[in-house]
Amino acid sequence: MDAVVFVYTTWPDAEAAEAVGRELVADKLAACVNILPGMVSVYAWQGAIERAEEAVMIVKTRAALAEAVAAAVRAAHPYETPAIVTLPVAGGDPAYLGWIRAETAG
Repeated sequence: MDAVVFVYTTWPDAEAAEAVGRELVADKLAACVNILPGMVSVYAWQGAIERAEEAVMIVKTRAALAEAVAAAVRAAHPYETPAIVTLPVAGGDPAYLGWIRAETAG
């Protein structure tokens, strides 16, 4: 059975995240994406401390699709170095995890 993972990424705004999220779901790379607008990031970049308002996107998918999700995010992302992190899901409601697997079975 293919493990479920969440792919965490950030976007410059909720609209950009939603556009890519819709493509991921339509292409069966994700069962669902959650977009959380209004995040503030403080980070080091090229020798300076930066601040940006961003949106978090959490992509719910299978481990076998995580690299394809990452590639799609990279291809559409405006950042030079986008945050793309795959997080294992250690457990959860079996019906919910089954739904994620079924929706990404393409």
